Amino acid sequence: MANLLQKKYKTDHDFPNLTNHNNFMAEVLTKEMYNKLRDMKTSSGFNIDRAIQCGVDNPGHPFIKTVGVVAGDEDTYKMLADLFDPIIEARHGGYKPSDTHVTDLDHTKVQDAVFDEAYVLSSRVRTGRSLRGICLPPHCTRGERRTVEKVAVAALDSLSGEFAGKYYSLETMSKEDQEELIAQHFLFDKPVSPL
Repeated sequence: MANLLQKKYKTDHDFPNLTNHNNFMAEVLTKEMYNKLRDMKTSSGFNIDRAIQCGVDNPGHPFIKTVGVVAGDEDTYKMLADLFDPIIEARHGGYKPSDTHVTDLDHTKVQDAVFDEAYVLSSRVRTGRSLRGICLPPHCTRGERRTVEKVAVAALDSLSGEFAGKYYSLETMSKEDQEELIAQHFLFDKPVSPL
Protein backbone atom coordinates (compact mmCIF):
# COMPACT_ATOMS: atom_id res chain seq x y z
CA MET A 1 0.00 0.00 0.00
CA ALA A 2 1.32 3.46 -0.91
CA ASN A 3 0.50 4.88 2.52
CA LEU A 4 -1.74 4.11 5.47
CA LEU A 5 -4.64 6.11 4.02
CA GLN A 6 -4.74 4.04 0.84
CA LYS A 7 -7.10 1.55 2.53
CA LYS A 8 -9.77 4.27 2.32
CA TYR A 9 -9.78 3.93 -1.48
CA LYS A 10 -10.93 1.02 -3.60
CA THR A 11 -8.71 -0.29 -6.37
CA ASP A 12 -10.93 1.32 -9.03
CA HIS A 13 -10.27 4.73 -7.47
CA ASP A 14 -6.53 4.15 -6.95
CA PHE A 15 -5.46 2.33 -10.14
CA PRO A 16 -3.36 4.62 -12.36
CA ASN A 17 -4.60 5.76 -15.76
CA LEU A 18 -2.16 4.12 -18.17
CA THR A 19 -4.06 4.62 -21.43
CA ASN A 20 -1.42 6.88 -23.04
CA HIS A 21 1.62 5.02 -21.73
CA ASN A 22 4.18 3.19 -23.84
CA ASN A 23 6.06 1.09 -21.33
CA PHE A 24 6.15 -2.57 -20.38
CA MET A 25 4.57 -1.92 -16.98
CA ALA A 26 1.47 -0.37 -18.56
CA GLU A 27 1.24 -3.30 -20.95
CA VAL A 28 1.40 -5.93 -18.19
CA LEU A 29 -0.29 -4.36 -15.17
CA THR A 30 -4.02 -4.98 -14.90
CA LYS A 31 -6.46 -3.66 -12.35
CA GLU A 32 -6.89 -7.21 -11.03
CA MET A 33 -3.15 -7.66 -10.61
CA TYR A 34 -2.83 -4.28 -8.90
CA ASN A 35 -5.64 -5.20 -6.51
CA LYS A 36 -3.89 -8.49 -5.65
CA LEU A 37 -0.51 -6.81 -5.01
CA ARG A 38 -1.37 -3.38 -3.61
CA ASP A 39 -1.39 -4.30 0.09
CA MET A 40 1.87 -6.28 -0.01
CA LYS A 41 5.26 -4.92 0.98
CA THR A 42 8.74 -6.37 1.19
CA SER A 43 10.65 -6.69 4.44
CA SER A 44 12.18 -3.25 3.73
CA GLY A 45 8.77 -1.69 3.06
CA PHE A 46 8.86 -1.50 -0.76
CA ASN A 47 5.53 -1.92 -2.52
CA ILE A 48 3.89 -1.94 -5.94
CA ASP A 49 3.06 1.76 -5.85
CA ARG A 50 6.74 2.63 -5.36
CA ALA A 51 7.68 0.11 -8.07
CA ILE A 52 5.36 1.52 -10.75
CA GLN A 53 5.56 5.23 -9.94
CA CYS A 54 8.42 5.90 -12.38
CA GLY A 55 6.34 4.35 -15.17
CA VAL A 56 3.23 6.27 -14.13
CA ASP A 57 5.14 9.58 -14.07
CA ASN A 58 7.05 8.86 -17.30
CA PRO A 59 4.67 7.39 -19.86
CA GLY A 60 7.44 6.71 -22.36
CA HIS A 61 7.88 7.79 -25.95
CA PRO A 62 5.80 6.63 -28.93
CA PHE A 63 8.92 5.18 -30.58
CA ILE A 64 10.85 3.99 -27.52
CA LYS A 65 9.24 1.51 -25.15
CA THR A 66 10.57 1.98 -21.63
CA VAL A 67 10.41 -0.50 -18.75
CA GLY A 68 8.27 1.61 -16.42
CA VAL A 69 9.01 -0.24 -13.18
CA VAL A 70 11.84 -0.41 -10.64
CA ALA A 71 12.76 -2.87 -7.90
CA GLY A 72 13.49 -1.61 -4.42
CA ASP A 73 15.22 -4.72 -3.09
CA GLU A 74 15.76 -8.33 -4.07
CA ASP A 75 12.46 -9.39 -2.45
CA THR A 76 10.62 -7.16 -4.94
CA TYR A 77 11.24 -9.68 -7.72
CA LYS A 78 9.54 -12.47 -5.77
CA MET A 79 6.73 -10.46 -4.23
CA LEU A 80 5.82 -8.73 -7.51
CA ALA A 81 6.66 -11.69 -9.76
CA ASP A 82 3.26 -11.46 -11.47
CA LEU A 83 4.33 -8.02 -12.72
CA PHE A 84 8.11 -8.36 -13.03
CA ASP A 85 8.40 -11.79 -14.70
CA PRO A 86 6.47 -10.91 -17.89
CA ILE A 87 8.21 -7.53 -18.09
CA ILE A 88 11.67 -9.12 -17.78
CA GLU A 89 10.72 -11.77 -20.33
CA ALA A 90 9.49 -9.16 -22.83
CA ARG A 91 12.39 -6.74 -22.26
CA HIS A 92 15.11 -9.39 -22.37
CA GLY A 93 14.03 -11.48 -25.32
CA GLY A 94 12.29 -14.39 -23.65
CA TYR A 95 14.33 -14.60 -20.42
CA LYS A 96 12.10 -16.68 -18.14
CA PRO A 97 12.16 -17.05 -14.33
CA SER A 98 13.55 -20.57 -14.80
CA ASP A 99 16.49 -19.30 -16.90
CA THR A 100 19.89 -18.62 -15.38
CA HIS A 101 22.28 -15.87 -16.41
CA VAL A 102 25.47 -17.10 -18.06
CA THR A 103 28.60 -15.16 -17.17
CA ASP A 104 31.77 -15.62 -19.18
CA LEU A 105 34.62 -13.33 -18.15
CA ASP A 106 37.30 -15.20 -20.10
CA HIS A 107 39.07 -12.38 -21.93
CA THR A 108 41.00 -14.83 -24.11
CA LYS A 109 37.80 -15.51 -26.06
CA VAL A 110 37.77 -11.96 -27.40
CA GLN A 111 39.56 -12.18 -30.74
CA ASP A 112 40.37 -9.45 -33.25
CA ALA A 113 38.68 -6.79 -31.14
CA VAL A 114 39.54 -3.94 -33.48
CA PHE A 115 36.86 -1.36 -34.07
CA ASP A 116 36.57 0.83 -37.15
CA GLU A 117 37.80 4.19 -35.85
CA ALA A 118 35.51 5.97 -38.32
CA TYR A 119 32.60 4.79 -36.19
CA VAL A 120 33.95 3.98 -32.74
CA LEU A 121 35.80 6.74 -30.90
CA SER A 122 35.57 5.26 -27.43
CA SER A 123 33.77 2.62 -25.47
CA ARG A 124 32.79 2.12 -21.84
CA VAL A 125 32.02 -0.74 -19.56
CA ARG A 126 28.98 -0.20 -17.38
CA THR A 127 28.55 -2.08 -14.17
CA GLY A 128 25.69 -2.44 -11.78
CA ARG A 129 25.69 -3.45 -8.18
CA SER A 130 23.66 -5.66 -5.95
CA LEU A 131 24.71 -6.30 -2.39
CA ARG A 132 22.59 -8.75 -0.46
CA GLY A 133 20.87 -7.01 2.43
CA ILE A 134 21.16 -3.54 0.86
CA CYS A 135 18.17 -2.04 -0.92
CA LEU A 136 18.49 -1.08 -4.57
CA PRO A 137 18.95 2.62 -5.50
CA PRO A 138 15.25 3.53 -5.86
CA HIS A 139 14.67 2.54 -2.21
CA CYS A 140 17.99 2.66 -0.35
CA THR A 141 18.85 5.04 2.44
CA ARG A 142 21.83 7.39 2.66
CA GLY A 143 23.37 4.98 5.16
CA GLU A 144 23.01 2.11 2.71
CA ARG A 145 24.58 4.22 -0.06
CA ARG A 146 27.54 4.95 2.21
CA THR A 147 27.86 1.23 3.00
CA VAL A 148 27.87 0.39 -0.72
CA GLU A 149 30.57 3.01 -1.28
CA LYS A 150 32.68 1.57 1.57
CA VAL A 151 32.41 -1.98 0.18
CA ALA A 152 33.17 -0.80 -3.38
CA VAL A 153 36.19 1.26 -2.26
CA ALA A 154 37.59 -1.70 -0.32
CA ALA A 155 37.23 -3.91 -3.40
CA LEU A 156 38.78 -1.31 -5.70
CA ASP A 157 41.66 -0.69 -3.28
CA SER A 158 42.53 -4.39 -3.49
CA LEU A 159 43.27 -4.11 -7.22
CA SER A 160 46.88 -3.83 -8.31
CA GLY A 161 49.01 -3.52 -11.41
CA GLU A 162 47.18 -2.34 -14.52
CA PHE A 163 43.88 -2.42 -12.62
CA ALA A 164 44.97 -0.07 -9.84
CA GLY A 165 43.54 3.41 -9.89
CA LYS A 166 42.34 6.33 -7.85
CA TYR A 167 38.88 6.56 -6.34
CA TYR A 168 37.20 9.96 -6.21
CA SER A 169 34.44 10.34 -3.65
CA LEU A 170 31.68 12.69 -4.76
CA GLU A 171 31.46 14.07 -1.22
CA THR A 172 35.14 14.95 -0.87
CA MET A 173 36.20 15.56 -4.48
CA SER A 174 37.80 18.93 -5.15
CA LYS A 175 36.19 21.28 -7.67
CA GLU A 176 39.31 20.97 -9.84
CA ASP A 177 39.14 17.15 -9.87
CA GLN A 178 35.43 17.32 -10.64
CA GLU A 179 35.94 19.67 -13.61
CA GLU A 180 38.82 17.57 -14.94
CA LEU A 181 36.83 14.32 -14.71
CA ILE A 182 33.83 15.95 -16.43
CA ALA A 183 36.11 17.27 -19.21
CA GLN A 184 37.54 13.75 -19.67
CA HIS A 185 34.01 12.26 -19.76
CA PHE A 186 34.63 10.14 -16.65
CA LEU A 187 32.03 12.05 -14.62
CA PHE A 188 28.70 13.50 -15.67
CA ASP A 189 27.94 17.05 -14.72
CA LYS A 190 25.46 17.25 -11.84
CA PRO A 191 21.92 18.19 -12.84
CA VAL A 192 20.93 21.65 -11.74
CA SER A 193 17.64 21.96 -9.88
CA PRO A 194 15.28 24.60 -11.32
CA LEU A 195 14.37 25.70 -7.79
